[in-house]
Amino acid sequence: EVYEGMIIGEHNRNSDLNVNPCKEKKLTNVRASGKDENTVLTPVLPLTLEQAIEFIVDDEVVEVTPKSIRPRKAILNNSARQIAAKRSTP
Repeated sequence: EVYEGMIIGEHNRNSDLNVNPCKEKKLTNVRASGKDENTVLTPVLPLTLEQAIEFIVDDEVVEVTPKSIRPRKAILNNSARQIAAKRSTP
């Protein structure tokens, strides 16, 4: 199960990258010269509570349920996160 605000990977830069892993690329021109390669996501490595706490930054929290331990954003909605970031900077 994937939901908005869930952390599904690590970006190689210092900023956040918002992605939708459930959305498929639309094929508009099947004969296009560019390749429409499938991107294969690596499976999730299960985190312990200590690893998850070590992994998160200031705007993230660790969600602990009986079945899983997941890092996620404190504010789930992307537009609400952007508004909160603008308000917090002087």
